[in-house]
Amino acid sequence: MKKITKAVWILSLISLFTDISSEMLYPIMPLYLKSIGFSVVLIGVLEGFAEAIAGLSKGYFGKLSDQNGKRVPFVQFGYLLSAISKPIMGFFTFPLWIFLSRTMDRLGKGIRTGARDALLSDEATPETKGKVFGFHRSMDTLGAVIGPTFALVFLYFYPENYTALFFISAVPGLSAFLVSGLLKEKNKTDQPVEREKTDILSYFIYWKNAPSSYKKLVIGLLIFGLVNSSDLFLLLMAKAKGLGDSQIIGIYIFYNLVYALFSLPAGIIADKIGLKPTLVFGLFTFALVYGGMAFAIDQIHFYFLFFLYGIYAASTEGISKALISNLTPKSDSASAIGTFAGLNSIAALIASNLGGLIWFYSGPKSMFMSASLVSIAVSFYFIRLSIKKSED
Repeated sequence: MKKITKAVWILSLISLFTDISSEMLYPIMPLYLKSIGFSVVLIGVLEGFAEAIAGLSKGYFGKLSDQNGKRVPFVQFGYLLSAISKPIMGFFTFPLWIFLSRTMDRLGKGIRTGARDALLSDEATPETKGKVFGFHRSMDTLGAVIGPTFALVFLYFYPENYTALFFISAVPGLSAFLVSGLLKEKNKTDQPVEREKTDILSYFIYWKNAPSSYKKLVIGLLIFGLVNSSDLFLLLMAKAKGLGDSQIIGIYIFYNLVYALFSLPAGIIADKIGLKPTLVFGLFTFALVYGGMAFAIDQIHFYFLFFLYGIYAASTEGISKALISNLTPKSDSASAIGTFAGLNSIAALIASNLGGLIWFYSGPKSMFMSASLVSIAVSFYFIRLSIKKSED
């Protein structure tokens, strides 16, 4: 494919295999955890803690990657850690081991993300960032279609055999690690790199010296992040309206299929009309979805809204990373993306807790409508925002 380099293909295949592994377990994770004695509250604590570890560690390891001038070792070790964590979760059923293995999986994501996205950025020009990130996101999300589909078929023939799925999921996970062996380090230099002390929160220091355009962009994205609560709430709304478990999982697969199919076209369009207009379109689509969720009543409504939700995801996830990488020097790209990821993980935690509180005290309609209105406000903020590209 024109302008999609060998390295981008390799990184995309790695993400495809990894997402098959991870998403194979997504539909059955709550069922499995309940079967070994986890309460709903404990499941929530587990997921919140694991995602916080992933988000906060992205910035730390992104900064280490920039300081060492290396990307590939971080990518390889991160994928290996995630691959070996899944069979551990199926083999050891004690709560402490479950927490450790789930944290290992998310820590692997934190180790690899900043370096991987920096590699993707290095493989693109400012004019092809949307296409490159969109293609990678498309392949990544395709795994979120294949994985749950395999899980549904497997459980149809072997009901409640959750443990076996954890071991099977190690196969695509380890395949991703093996494919990562094809990656080659670029732009190596023998010049000494100036080092500074780095700890788990030191990447916040990057904010002080970051370009003003980067700060303005991230501020808008973080405000949006405060209302972009877990997808669980969307599925809970469908459940509350009477959809069965198989219908809900089917809608989840459908959403990921739309997400995968439209990520590359969204990236190509973004390169032609601009990254910012594409992001704004995605935010307006999010507002439409959340506003619609407040009034959806049957299955056809939810399928339509999840179709739009896939369009929203395709128009924002890779596009926002492409925008960030355009606003910062290549030498700082992992730190820039990692810093945003760390801050966004905090926003995501607040969003889910805040969404849950609004749902509990005021009802789901209030939660969805308030998120929709904030998203519209952020869209207008970006329309008025002037973004200047970085000069390397």
